[in-house]
Amino acid sequence: MMKKFASNAEILEAAKAPGKQMLFFSADWCPDCRFIKPAMPEVEKDFADYNFIYVDRDDNIEVAQQMGVMGIPSFIAFEDGKEIGRFVNKDRKTKQEVEDFISSLA
Repeated sequence: MMKKFASNAEILEAAKAPGKQMLFFSADWCPDCRFIKPAMPEVEKDFADYNFIYVDRDDNIEVAQQMGVMGIPSFIAFEDGKEIGRFVNKDRKTKQEVEDFISSLA
């Protein structure tokens, strides 16, 4: 189950936590985000070694800006507090593309 934090500070703290974290930048109004959202529970199940964290681009614009996220949906992976990869652009992403990105991090 994807976690959602209210504050920017909580999101940044969660990204730095030990283990693997995957930030999923999205917004309710974004059609490409709505396209990938139904696939996310399965992606989370397939990559259970990651903690998935939902970041609302509008509610948490400071986090998005700080991490250089201009387009959504986007994904940034962290391991033990260090960024290990990003899939950040404004394009629609398929479940296969997201899973290929996460697999490439191993």
